[in-house]
Amino acid sequence: MPSTVWSGAISFGLVTIPIRVSAASQDHSIHFHQVHLEDMGRVRTRKVCELDGKVLDQRDIGKGYELTKDQTVPVTDAELDQMPLPTAKAIEIVAFVDRESVDPVRLADSYYLSADGAVAAKPYVLLRRALERTSKAAVAKYAWHNRERLGLLSIRDDALVLHSMKWPDEVRSPAELAPPAVDLDEDEIQQALELMDSMTTDDISGYRDRYRDAMEELIEAKIEGKEPPTETEGGEAKTGQIVDLMAALNASVKQAQESRGEESGDATVHEMRPARKSAAKKAPAKKSAGKKAAAKKTSGRKPA
Repeated sequence: MPSTVWSGAISFGLVTIPIRVSAASQDHSIHFHQVHLEDMGRVRTRKVCELDGKVLDQRDIGKGYELTKDQTVPVTDAELDQMPLPTAKAIEIVAFVDRESVDPVRLADSYYLSADGAVAAKPYVLLRRALERTSKAAVAKYAWHNRERLGLLSIRDDALVLHSMKWPDEVRSPAELAPPAVDLDEDEIQQALELMDSMTTDDISGYRDRYRDAMEELIEAKIEGKEPPTETEGGEAKTGQIVDLMAALNASVKQAQESRGEESGDATVHEMRPARKSAAKKAPAKKSAGKKAAAKKTSGRKPA
């Protein structure tokens, strides 16, 4: 059972659901300490008062708001806890939205919500089933770590999940990053769709963190006094070199089909001739065949 990071209640109209919150994911990354290379001693961060130069313990450190350069207003944790916020100990549902309408850029960390006690079981299941039947998600407000936050309540299997969200004014507009207008040939779009079709799968559970695997091999070699592994053959880094787009799409489709054990045939796209409508009608059949082959290969797997 994962540890509880927060406890409170979901406020759903006049319905109250006591819940416990736990992290929905785990960090399996390899972490390093900072060390002094000469003697491998740990390098630690010290908190020093800039006025008297003393190294401070955590119990000596509090919060302060800088009013002016020479005046700071102290604020205690007790004062923050006593602020009259309705979300101080509750996840308050304020609206419901279609799940598909939520911009993924606004979603951050995810947390599992579990019913806190037998009395919470029935309203917990009630809310979960209501979300299941409507395919909606609940927009909620809550206060954690001395600030009010926005969240999204959804479901995963039989559990309620809270996704922390960015406030609307915290998301930057991507308009300035968009490339200039370009002309795309219909053949290029069709080939990109065929590549997507050949790479479609119902199971992504087999992907691994290859960087972490390589890091573990490196550390193991260092422990055993062996020569660290070097880059494997054919592992040259990809560059941003511009290539012929249609040639790259053709090669990609062929590679994806071969990796699935499909017969790729001639993946070359020829220049379109006047019989354009006839060629366009054949494309969907080719895509359908790709889907059937992918479905046949992935049958028996559990969906992600």
